Amino acid sequence: MLDVEEVIEMLSKLSYEEALAYWIKSEREEAEFYRQLAERARNLGLPESLVEAFEKLSKDSERHAGELTRLFRESYSKEPESDIPPIEVLSVLEKFERADQTEEVLRTAMESELIAMNAYKTLAEKVEDPKLKELYLKLANVEKTHYEILKGEYEKLGG
Repeated sequence: MLDVEEVIEMLSKLSYEEALAYWIKSEREEAEFYRQLAERARNLGLPESLVEAFEKLSKDSERHAGELTRLFRESYSKEPESDIPPIEVLSVLEKFERADQTEEVLRTAMESELIAMNAYKTLAEKVEDPKLKELYLKLANVEKTHYEILKGEYEKLGG
């Protein structure tokens, strides 16, 4: 399995088109990831606000993927494809086999969003292409927003 540093290295070599395709794939996978968390949280009888937060993150990611896919198709007249694993779920998938410990789930998800945010900021500093720099800064901002939503839920639980 790749680690975050390897993914950052791969991403630093992408063109704008490839980076946009990567973002679309990442948003789709993140949408599914949070959808599954919402389902688990609901099945375990966890607080409704937590279920709603996970659902919001899933819907936001799905909406971003849709908007970016339309942009990609208009710009490149083809479907986006990427083989690079998303940073957002790299470090945490194994930790979500049991979601009955709400605080642990939130801490891990928050950590994942911070890792992604910092990785995208690093990429923005590394690349020279202004369009790529802007793209990575937008990605960092999206992940920061996700982190803040999760942090709000964590604080509600007294974390």
